[in-house]
Amino acid sequence: MDKINLKPAKRLKGTIQLKGDKSISHRAVMIASIAEGRSNIKNFPKSEDCLATVMAFQKLGVDIDFSGDEVIVVGKGLRGLRKPEGNIYLGNSGTSMRLISGVLAGQNFDSTLTGDESLSKRPMDRIIMPLRQMGADITGREDRYAPLVIKGGVLNPIKYKTDVPSAQVKSALIFAALYADGPSEISEPLKSRDHTERLLSLFGAKMIIEDLNIAVCNDPDLKGKDITVPGDVSSAAFFIVGALILGGSEIVIKDLLFNRTRFGIMDVLKDMGADINVEKKRFNGFEETCDLIVNASELKGVKVGRDLIPSIIDELPVLLVAALFAQGDTTIEGAGELRVKETDRIASMTEALTRMGADISVKGDDICVRGQVPLRGAKLDSLGDHRTAMSLAIASLAADGECEIKGIECVNTSLPDFFKFLDSLRR
Repeated sequence: MDKINLKPAKRLKGTIQLKGDKSISHRAVMIASIAEGRSNIKNFPKSEDCLATVMAFQKLGVDIDFSGDEVIVVGKGLRGLRKPEGNIYLGNSGTSMRLISGVLAGQNFDSTLTGDESLSKRPMDRIIMPLRQMGADITGREDRYAPLVIKGGVLNPIKYKTDVPSAQVKSALIFAALYADGPSEISEPLKSRDHTERLLSLFGAKMIIEDLNIAVCNDPDLKGKDITVPGDVSSAAFFIVGALILGGSEIVIKDLLFNRTRFGIMDVLKDMGADINVEKKRFNGFEETCDLIVNASELKGVKVGRDLIPSIIDELPVLLVAALFAQGDTTIEGAGELRVKETDRIASMTEALTRMGADISVKGDDICVRGQVPLRGAKLDSLGDHRTAMSLAIASLAADGECEIKGIECVNTSLPDFFKFLDSLRR
């Protein structure tokens, strides 16, 4: 059934090791596919989003097989992809659609990208317009939504500054720049996650990165690599917040990604008074990893400025849950990007948490959460959004009474084992 009933928990205790980071896994498959030779990608998450990327490149002629949690990719080289038979269906994965558009714009064939109902409502003009500036022939419904029709061809170099700090837009342009007939320069107003740059450099691309500016050399000689994907930070955030808000909790999360462009949620939680300790930092060849120890904490309200939003965008829903248990108010500024995710996450989270008794006000793209207002059990609906569903599950652990959450199958989008992990920790 697509619903679950959750009773309150006393505490969370134990050790977990999460599957690989979703953002890195998408990019690893894409880059391995356009590299020459074999790549082994270990600790690959079999989430629906990441599998959409795998199936897309299989349809483009790349040999990709699974062996346990390892993906074996035999790359075709930068210009070795083949014209797909029929449309490329990407399910609910916005990352897949936006990033692969940059790759397909430089091919010598045409392709059409489609998605499910939710993905078909998410804005794609943010990659359509800059790709057109490179000479790409790309169109969408209302010039904004999928399906996207991409007629591959010769691309021009570009010098472009993104309007918003978006790793997906930046990455789409970086991928397209590999196929341009000269070097490109891409910059952003604030630093967004840098996994594309790290992985491409590992596979042999030539880039010069200076603060917010990236110079990309065209026609790189990419070679297959063996990598291990670190544990997913965004997935970890749910269990971290659960441990913080339940008295007596202590959890350990092993082999977690430690990347400053993704650790914004830890910084915010520490500002709130969270007892989070990073141990055993090490470098795995392209990213740092760590073990994280989290203890129950007395949290206090904080102000989250819009400059932090790019580094915590995926974790904002569960940050709202943490704010409910803080002393004082928490304000989050400039969270408008939440409105164009799988659903309007500001609306979905506010509606559900208010049903539980929370005091949340929204003015434009700013959110204010009043802390330490008791939560009650309620019937809730994720509206088909995986991060909403998991955030509501964490809130349910600390409610006074049982909660019913409708629409939980969507957690398969990013973390199919979410409820199994939760059961292993709850006491």
